[in-house]
Amino acid sequence: MIVEWCTQFLDPRASKDLDIPRALIILNQPFSVSLLKTLWAASEWRSCADGGGNRLYDVLGTSGHPDLRNSDIKSRFLPDMVKGDFDSLRDDVRLYYTSLNVPVIHDSNQDSTDLMKCVQALEEKERLTGREFDIVILGGLSGRLDQTVHTLSYLHKLRKTRKRVFTVTDDNVGWVLDEGEHLIHINHDVLGQTCGLLPVGIDSTILTTTGLRWNLDNTESSFDGLVSTSNHLVPGQDVTIKTSKPIWWCAELREH
Repeated sequence: MIVEWCTQFLDPRASKDLDIPRALIILNQPFSVSLLKTLWAASEWRSCADGGGNRLYDVLGTSGHPDLRNSDIKSRFLPDMVKGDFDSLRDDVRLYYTSLNVPVIHDSNQDSTDLMKCVQALEEKERLTGREFDIVILGGLSGRLDQTVHTLSYLHKLRKTRKRVFTVTDDNVGWVLDEGEHLIHINHDVLGQTCGLLPVGIDSTILTTTGLRWNLDNTESSFDGLVSTSNHLVPGQDVTIKTSKPIWWCAELREH
């Protein structure tokens, strides 16, 4: 069975036409207003993981973006929830969202990260509604190395229980491909040319690809051997990947 992947949710022209239920989780890392607007419009449920609430609040207040000059702009981007242990959420941000009836939920459990707490909240919503959401994480691949490794590790684990979890920054989009065959529909207007296949969390994998400038043919990939970084997408082509173990796929985003 070939698993198909699509990143049309990254295209601002297509976002409003998508019918896939999608949840956006905003982490405590910088992001642009343009990326926020695209992902927000493509999502049905939005949450901030602790200090992600600061990031959302601040980017809407300090941006010179022409669409964000109205005094009520923050009220147009109210998350469905802010959740975390609140070691990062500022008091003024907490009070602001509370005043607008946004659930601000303190969870002191130190055995789960703020990202994990938001995913747990989404899973509770899914149990109540009987609907399954794709997850888009805004952030997670920049800043502190330990937090980046957590993102890599957590998505590696989530592949066992969820169909699709993406992580997006202003520079990249990435997700875990489970063992098997995959077809990635490439929107070349959204994705830049550079991409990579990263054997994170495994000893090695055997890869076969099409649609890349430097394709792999039954080739072993590991941290001790070959890692396909700085590969290139081929204009006008989709990508197929066959892998014997789970592997991270990432691609750069064009300026938006």
